[in-house]
Amino acid sequence: MLAIQIQKTGGPEVLEAVDLPVPKPPPGQILIRHHAVGLNFIDTYHRSGLYPLKLPMVLGLEASGTVEAVGDGVTRFAVGDRVAYNGSPGAYAESAVVPADRAVKVPDAVSLEIAAAVLLKGMTAEFLVRRCFHVKPGDVVLVHAAAGGVGSILVQWCKALGASVIATVGSDAKASIARDLGADHVILYGEEDVAARVSEITGGKGVAVVYDGVGKDTFEGSLKSLARRGVLATFGNASGPVPPFSPLELSGKSLFVTRPRLFDYIVTTQELDESAQALFAVLASGAVKIDIGQTFPLAEARAAHEALEGRRTTGATLLLP
Repeated sequence: MLAIQIQKTGGPEVLEAVDLPVPKPPPGQILIRHHAVGLNFIDTYHRSGLYPLKLPMVLGLEASGTVEAVGDGVTRFAVGDRVAYNGSPGAYAESAVVPADRAVKVPDAVSLEIAAAVLLKGMTAEFLVRRCFHVKPGDVVLVHAAAGGVGSILVQWCKALGASVIATVGSDAKASIARDLGADHVILYGEEDVAARVSEITGGKGVAVVYDGVGKDTFEGSLKSLARRGVLATFGNASGPVPPFSPLELSGKSLFVTRPRLFDYIVTTQELDESAQALFAVLASGAVKIDIGQTFPLAEARAAHEALEGRRTTGATLLLP
């Protein structure tokens, strides 16, 4: 089977197409024939070495497909089931073996393409708006990179929960996307002072929560945009990791900063299922719509990484085996 592997960390050039044998599922695991593979920023962190993993490895944490074989003891799935998963390395391949307790069934109302495009990003949005900070009607929230994979879901989900959304984007084209998603206000963060605009929009009060997947470049503005006792959820490093800072910087308004990871919010199979069910429910209701902005053949994963890191993508990106 075709797989995309790295022997060393580095830029997109370290991605190599290799031919590997189709694995057999050991006890407690299932073999999935992939229909689509999700591309996520965390894949670039693994490739670059920011998040170290044992090498060599096949990249990718998210995919959808059908169950082709089940290992001994598996009762959660049967051959032919439509499934999706995230969090199990090895998704950049035509097939993969994953633990049965880390995959979820995909309901008929959700296509396998959407499932692969949304599961990691959508479950990230789920824990951010429902558990990391519980967004309530009337809250004012700030969403960075609002036209991107997670950001586009956050905008729609926050609006569905009754919040007012201030979105930041990097271009006029992405500003139009953010408005179409339902953002109440849009800020071009390369041209405007984000904190100053947030203060203007909120009458000096600031926002209850900032969802920041950009990292280094937006961190200072995010802190300055918060209301008293506001929460900054810095959940990504698209521009690089946030540099060290003193907790005293938070004391002026008793602010909270958290660096959450999805995988700490889906530790148990029950948490995984509940998160996926909440996500599939908002998709089925139409409150959240997923834009698959671009697809790449699996063999062209390098070009996909270059586009993602160059901020030349919108919405979700898929690799197609």
